[in-house]
Amino acid sequence: MIANKNVLAIAKKTILSESNSIAQLVNYLTDDFSNAVNLIYNCKGRLVVTGIGKSAIIAQKMVATFNSTGTPSMFLHAAEAIHGDLGMVQDGDVIICISKSGNSPEIKVLVPLLKRFGNKLIGMTANLTSFLGKESDLVINAHVDSESCPNNLAPTNSTTAQLVLGDALAVCLMEMRNFKSEDFAKYHPGGALGKKLLLRVSDMLDYTHKPIVTPSTSIKDVIVEISEKRLGVTAVIENQNLIGIITDGDIRRMLNKNETISGLIAKDIMTENPKTVQLNSMVIDAFNIMEDFSITQMVVLNGSEYVGILHIHDILKEGIV
Repeated sequence: MIANKNVLAIAKKTILSESNSIAQLVNYLTDDFSNAVNLIYNCKGRLVVTGIGKSAIIAQKMVATFNSTGTPSMFLHAAEAIHGDLGMVQDGDVIICISKSGNSPEIKVLVPLLKRFGNKLIGMTANLTSFLGKESDLVINAHVDSESCPNNLAPTNSTTAQLVLGDALAVCLMEMRNFKSEDFAKYHPGGALGKKLLLRVSDMLDYTHKPIVTPSTSIKDVIVEISEKRLGVTAVIENQNLIGIITDGDIRRMLNKNETISGLIAKDIMTENPKTVQLNSMVIDAFNIMEDFSITQMVVLNGSEYVGILHIHDILKEGIV
């Protein structure tokens, strides 16, 4: 059993070792990296990323990042490629082949086959003089001095270096494409991220529950309207214009101040100039307003027309935040 302080020391040593390896990568960037970015950007086909072992796992993550940021990509396992999957590669595709040593048997078999098809090959390796380094059209240097593994064997620093270089490629391509959050949302329609970037108030507004009273509505009827619609609030409308709101909090404060509600009407207790949101607004913007002003409901307008109430609980249920 290793003492906790020793475990933490090993963890810190590992993190520092990997971070130092990553920091050194900036010294290995050459024009081949820039040319690789331009080659991928101008590619008429897809970006094919291949590797073997741990590098294959990194290749899959790179493909996921490229696809989600506007670069059509696919993963090709180096071992499966030489047993039929090579048919996935089409004219116009650009290929990234990842291998720390650049000399693994599968890579030595695969690379000549790829070059036979005439596709441009970008090698990512820690060994520029390796088979992969020499045979590639462009080479991205993923050199690390050592692994964090105490035996200097298990891929740790080297796979992190590959991952970071893949991210660097993806970010460069995003900048070249002027890739915006709206574009990102197109590729992430599901989950909290997609909803945050795409969901509008109109998409989630319950039009069937639209609490409404007039300035002269009795407090009793106001309470009934709030209770029936179950939103904790009602809009006060006069001549089709919003003039205020009444919340269940307003009702409680009124009851604390008055022994009787006889004679009181909506206008007496309403809050004027309430916060509103337009029907076509983003839900996340409405949520931010609620957060800023510590409110749980907002009146929704379509232009100047009152169309309903947006409740913070509805937003939370969608998992946006």
